Amino acid sequence: MQRPAKGKTPRRPALKKTSHTQKDPVGVYCRIRPLGATDEECCIEMISSTTIQLHAPDGIKANRNGEYKETQYSFKKVFGIQTSQIELFEDVAKPLVDDLIHCKNGLLFTYGVTGSGKTFTMTGSPGEGGLLPRSLDMLFNSIAPLQAKRFVFRTDDKNGMEIQGQVDALLERQKRDSNQQSAVPKTPSSKQKPDPEFADMISPGEACKCEGVDEDSCYSVFVSYIEIYNNYIYDLLEEAPIDPIRHKRPGGDTPLRIPELILPQSKILREDQNHNMYVSGCTEVEVKSTEEAFQVFWRGQKKRRIADTQLNRESSRSHSVFIVKLAQAPLDADGDHILQDKNQVTVSQLCLVDLAGSERTSRTKAEGSRLREAGNINQSLMTLRTCIEVLRENQMCGTNRMVPYRDSKVTHLFKNYFDGEGKVRMVVCVNPKADDYEETMLVMRFAELTQEVEVARPVDRPICSLAAGRRHRNQALRDELSRRQEERPGGPNNTEDGLVLNQLLDSLPALPACELVDPTDEQILPRLIEVLERRHRIRQMITEQYTRTANTLKSMLQEFDGHLMAKENFIHEQRGKLGEKDKIMFNQKNEMDRLEKKSKMLEYKIDILQKTTNIYEGDKRSLQQELESREQRLQRELSERKRMEARMQGMVSDTKHQWEKECERRVNAKQLEMQNKLWVKDEKLKQLKAIVSESNSSATSEQQRPPDKPQRASRETDQPRAPEKRSRSPLPTTGTPIRLHHRRSHSAGGERWVDHKPLSNLDLDTVMQPIIPNAIKVSAASEKALSKCHKYVLTHQELASDGEIQTKLIKGDVFRTRGGGQAVQFTDIETLRQECPTASSRKRRSSEDGPGQHDENKMDWNDRENRAPVASTSSGLGLQIGYQKRRK
Repeated sequence: MQRPAKGKTPRRPALKKTSHTQKDPVGVYCRIRPLGATDEECCIEMISSTTIQLHAPDGIKANRNGEYKETQYSFKKVFGIQTSQIELFEDVAKPLVDDLIHCKNGLLFTYGVTGSGKTFTMTGSPGEGGLLPRSLDMLFNSIAPLQAKRFVFRTDDKNGMEIQGQVDALLERQKRDSNQQSAVPKTPSSKQKPDPEFADMISPGEACKCEGVDEDSCYSVFVSYIEIYNNYIYDLLEEAPIDPIRHKRPGGDTPLRIPELILPQSKILREDQNHNMYVSGCTEVEVKSTEEAFQVFWRGQKKRRIADTQLNRESSRSHSVFIVKLAQAPLDADGDHILQDKNQVTVSQLCLVDLAGSERTSRTKAEGSRLREAGNINQSLMTLRTCIEVLRENQMCGTNRMVPYRDSKVTHLFKNYFDGEGKVRMVVCVNPKADDYEETMLVMRFAELTQEVEVARPVDRPICSLAAGRRHRNQALRDELSRRQEERPGGPNNTEDGLVLNQLLDSLPALPACELVDPTDEQILPRLIEVLERRHRIRQMITEQYTRTANTLKSMLQEFDGHLMAKENFIHEQRGKLGEKDKIMFNQKNEMDRLEKKSKMLEYKIDILQKTTNIYEGDKRSLQQELESREQRLQRELSERKRMEARMQGMVSDTKHQWEKECERRVNAKQLEMQNKLWVKDEKLKQLKAIVSESNSSATSEQQRPPDKPQRASRETDQPRAPEKRSRSPLPTTGTPIRLHHRRSHSAGGERWVDHKPLSNLDLDTVMQPIIPNAIKVSAASEKALSKCHKYVLTHQELASDGEIQTKLIKGDVFRTRGGGQAVQFTDIETLRQECPTASSRKRRSSEDGPGQHDENKMDWNDRENRAPVASTSSGLGLQIGYQKRRK
């Protein structure tokens, strides 16, 4: 028995990518589903074959101005509501099937919100087959006469492919047919009646096939069907094992077997030796026709999880993945059997993915298991979006962030397509109804991101060294032999061969006519021996001549075959070069088409931006006009307000002047009244004094005194009282020395002073002014001025409680600090206050003051001292002026 040979996949490992690898962007297409009812509000408009526009429905304001915002999105191609399934297949899936036959991988998935038509796009319905059945039909139409017999190719458990000989394949077929209880389900026969669900899926007129299929290879198709449910992978083609449970019959001991299906086990993802991800233990069924593949697909489709929600009557609750593997190996030099060389076996695959739709639980009202399913679906789609964003950032910004493929089974399974080689295409299905506007906006943004991601372009497989056309020549030789066999009516012993044989027999010497009676006859036997020897020599000569002629003919045929082989190799090389040139021209043409489309798209965007700019310019002009009109109105209001203020000020001044006159008249009247009262009191006091003087006239002379004792008391009363000494504040424990000696005024000494008078002080026209001789006058304290003096005084003005301005002279000593700066220690405060005599509350003597003296203003200056707290200093200037205001 021949040992099976293991195949390899055409992809290169993801870790060995070169910097010169050509990349193509992900092809993103958009398909618009028709509205369910004609009276529904539509929020999507198809502008061109590559652009759609979204309109915000009523009740949704998209910007602050309350205006409706319209957004446009571009795709590789947009399919409207009138697009048929065959048109969608021609543009989206047909190139992927063509690449599959030419040993290139492909990934096609549908994306959109729930109820947007993803399953219909992928699967279709009777009479309107989707992308999946049409891809299978095109594949089998292209390789149907080139398929290998069943079980010649066999899958292993490590994502590889093995080749068996014809005898081993025959034994395997017989074994599978006889073993009905095998773990691997029996492949349905292609001669069975197809399922009615797929009987009329594709009409004969819509069948298509791939051109340029390699006829010198044998092909075999394997399909598998899985679903990703709640982030777990399940095999939809796996037959659930039966667990017999014994039960006793009632009233007897005979056990009763009741079969029970065991729940399917989830599968795990593994990585093969070529760093490709695959589902370990997944069932792979070999199919030989489109109908057989439909049967396998429909068997798994019945097991897929589908539920009824408020938004979709048949909502997919899992992501389904239908994998088509195509194994191919070249024929040997004779064109009869498959070449038993594992290095020549290639495996390519096409993944058709139907992603479950994203949904909002607030709309679906999902509960329980439906809520959990929706959460897992949204989480996996969010992980897919995150991976796309990271890939885009790494490619555009040159970063090396890790792509979180392992966060979801969906992204982990298809990481090879984004990091390796192969075409990736996405069909975005949208529902134009207004209720799905917000979800559709998110889908459009994800589609924009996906279009900017690039994947490596698949490379062509190396061409087999054997001459091309082996199968065709072998078939032609068989046909020619069959034709010649049929042209011979008598078979191999026909008349022509008999004539040639008779001529050969006639050329030999004739046997002598004799009759041999005695075996010891010495006359007849020698003659007979001589004739037979001559005949033998002639026969040897004929044989040698025939051998020489045959060798000559064989050498001529070999030489002719060599020339023919050289010509065929030359033709093949020229075809290869021509094919490379065609590919270069095709790539250049595609690049030119892409650049033209990009140029048109940029021109279209420039037009849109120009229109938007014109709109904004118009809004700007209108806003400027409105602003100018408002400024003019504001100026008018300000001028009107100023006129009103001037008018009010005039009225206030007039009213004030009238009240001043009235107050002056009343004050004069009151003063006259008070003067009269004082004159009466003075007269009474004089009379009282006279009576007292007469009563004391009998006293001794030394005790007699002039009647000016009240005047002395008045003088004592009029003299300013000495200020009460206030208790000192507790001294700060900062270590700064404090001079404890104190006198009433330090301004009369011979020290040099810094006279600090701020610019905000007012000049009071008073008789007494604080004048300090030998002082440096400054308006702001500075270290330079303080270093030249020993004393410091600050002139501070404030408003007293009676409304008059009082001046405080805050005095202190200047000394050096340890940091080299200057510091001031405040010691005294002198208060200079101006008082009005009419507002004074103390008593005055009426005998010494005449009535006319009450009309004059008298200045009363009080010199009061108060100990202030000590100010602490720091290095540098170290001037921190701190003083305490004493409230009256």
